[in-house]
Amino acid sequence: MAEPTPVYTDRRRAEAFGAVAPDYDRYRPRYPDALITRIVDRPGARVLDVGAGTGISSAQLIEAGARVIAVEPDPRMAEICAAKGITVEHSTFEQWDPAGRHFDAVVFGQSFHWVQPGPALAKVASVLSDSAPLVLMWNRITPVSPSRADLDSVYAAYSTVGQSTPVDPAAEAAVIAVIEEHGFTAKRVDFDEELHYRTDDWLGMVATQSNHLVMEPGPRAELLTRLRERIGAGGVSARNQALALFCAGPGAR
Repeated sequence: MAEPTPVYTDRRRAEAFGAVAPDYDRYRPRYPDALITRIVDRPGARVLDVGAGTGISSAQLIEAGARVIAVEPDPRMAEICAAKGITVEHSTFEQWDPAGRHFDAVVFGQSFHWVQPGPALAKVASVLSDSAPLVLMWNRITPVSPSRADLDSVYAAYSTVGQSTPVDPAAEAAVIAVIEEHGFTAKRVDFDEELHYRTDDWLGMVATQSNHLVMEPGPRAELLTRLRERIGAGGVSARNQALALFCAGPGAR
């Protein structure tokens, strides 16, 4: 299998989110409840949330009963996370110091592609308690009405940007290959839900995606205007086919 594209090297994209941190927190989707409760299998479970951003997944994990440590490198994102009462440690994961702590789960919510896989997986293995899982999870939201093809007709005029595809089959296979190379085994679990977005909320969500954030301001504003016109007042009906990889570490029995 092919190695995954090293997105973590594109620091312009990686560091773009902090500039829109309040919008990121407001518009980015939450994870399906069934996924969160599968991670938090008992009250008081110790969960490490890596690349926690503004604390979207951390807050859900805490609500489900977990004790969460969030690791986030961007100070603007971390500030919003901390304002929710979440314990945040400001660092890249590669430089983060576990200080001898161990966890009942390590979670990457839409963030695994921003770390160097080898060092990150070695650190994960060192902090997982016996039989504790590594969980990589992605929301995969696809417009249904208007359809993806309808909105792609707008994106077609912008050669450097397209609708976000958080993890496609080839990327998924590459991630699993890297995980297995470092001694983990992965089990895929899907969590489906139907959603509806008001037009403003859909545009707010896509505007916080890195492929939009790195556009020049003029074309970006034009793209969002054209999307608004195409969507109209009825909003967007969508399907979230959330994907999680529950991974057992090298020492799991």
